[in-house]
Amino acid sequence: MKPLTAAYKALEFILSAQSKHLTEKKRTTPLEKGKFDCTPRAKSELFSLGFSKESILPDDVDKKKYYIAGYGENKPAKGVLDAPHTHAVWLDDLSGHGGIVLVSLDCVGLLNSDVNKLRARLGEFSKLSGCRSINIVCTHNHAGIDTMGIWGPLPLSGKDPKYMELVFSQTVKAVEKAYASRKIGKLYLGKIEVPDMQEDIRTPIVYSKTLTRLRFVPEDGSKETYIINFASHSESLQGCNELVSADFPHYFREKIREKTGAETLYCVGAIGGMISMDIPNEKEIRDNGSDFSQSTADIGRKLADYALSIENETLLKPKIGFIRSEVYFKAENLLLLIAAKAGILKAKEYRMADKSGFAMKSEISYFEIGSLKILMLPCEIFPELVYGGYLPAEESATGCGGEINPVPLQEIIGDDVMIIGLANDELGYVLPPNDFILHPETPYFENGRDIHDRRHYEETNSLGPETAVTIAETVKEIINTVEKTKNM
Repeated sequence: MKPLTAAYKALEFILSAQSKHLTEKKRTTPLEKGKFDCTPRAKSELFSLGFSKESILPDDVDKKKYYIAGYGENKPAKGVLDAPHTHAVWLDDLSGHGGIVLVSLDCVGLLNSDVNKLRARLGEFSKLSGCRSINIVCTHNHAGIDTMGIWGPLPLSGKDPKYMELVFSQTVKAVEKAYASRKIGKLYLGKIEVPDMQEDIRTPIVYSKTLTRLRFVPEDGSKETYIINFASHSESLQGCNELVSADFPHYFREKIREKTGAETLYCVGAIGGMISMDIPNEKEIRDNGSDFSQSTADIGRKLADYALSIENETLLKPKIGFIRSEVYFKAENLLLLIAAKAGILKAKEYRMADKSGFAMKSEISYFEIGSLKILMLPCEIFPELVYGGYLPAEESATGCGGEINPVPLQEIIGDDVMIIGLANDELGYVLPPNDFILHPETPYFENGRDIHDRRHYEETNSLGPETAVTIAETVKEIINTVEKTKNM
């Protein structure tokens, strides 16, 4: 037996032994279906919006060991390039129905258990403000400090309790300040195609080139606020980086602020696959032994130019509707289950009701802000699962055609939809079933290779092949509920 295979078998035995101690309370139980909480009609043309941000850079980063997340494990930070932040927006349609909160963190991801801790910390705020919904999204920053636990000196967690307290307390502060700073104004929706900045390193070549901008213009003439959505991993500093940074979103937001005075909340779209920013002269930079800090800054500033060049905008009516559905995802990835059992990942595993395996509990949310439809997904979803374009049988890893894959989400929703990934959880990659293969001896432990000799890395960081179908089924239920509510 190969050493790696033997190690995998040992881990499998450990989990099998531990699973016997799962209690009945951890069996999956039916979850309450979400309700579409919507404003019946717009009462004016005005929204209320507030923005605030706080640094999440620890003051002892030069003295204490913090681990950079996103590439290899056990990589202590050796300095700071720029400070990651937590950004908060309060948005209210002034219907008397209440407002919503959107938070964007400059980190690799936040587990649902921590999202719910943050919501609990904001419980009193929600009561006093009339907040209807709190959503925490991440920029999937690969140069931030570990907020999940799997980038430390394994088998120990890289997630520092003191740092997480800083993230929590600064986020609460940002949310409260955003509410306190709210202004009355109009909200505009604009979009632009970005034709020359992304790359997709896994077939099929499918991804959204659309940058979506929400622009809030206060009635009193004070500074504007942008909410920007774009599909790319925030990893332009690359795996050689050893400095804490917010990666290219830092420079993106900085240029917008320099040019307009506006503050920006940035969030990512469907980035699985893998969708990243194309780095000009990447080979030359590596050959010269240089770092990627200048190219990262250039990328952020160039993307900001696109965001600033949007001209055609639509005035959004102040109507906010949303629905949140909790969902169990079958978890077949042995390594992630072991990490959860060992406390490296702070996520509960549940026994499937039919005893067919284990599951993780997460959530999916859908929003309508005026004419804008937003789907918040707790993962890095492959774009073809959203927009279509599946591999045919002769090109797929399994030899099966796209008919075994779920209906693309945009087809289910029936219109253009803005995807926000890494929303309220981080479940890893979600792949089309017809292109999902594992290593035959050590599944989820080593990369598989298909009959076309293509490497299948993303499967090792996924829950399993059923996740895509579960998402599609949940979204279908959500849209059915929305339509029923509107027709009542």
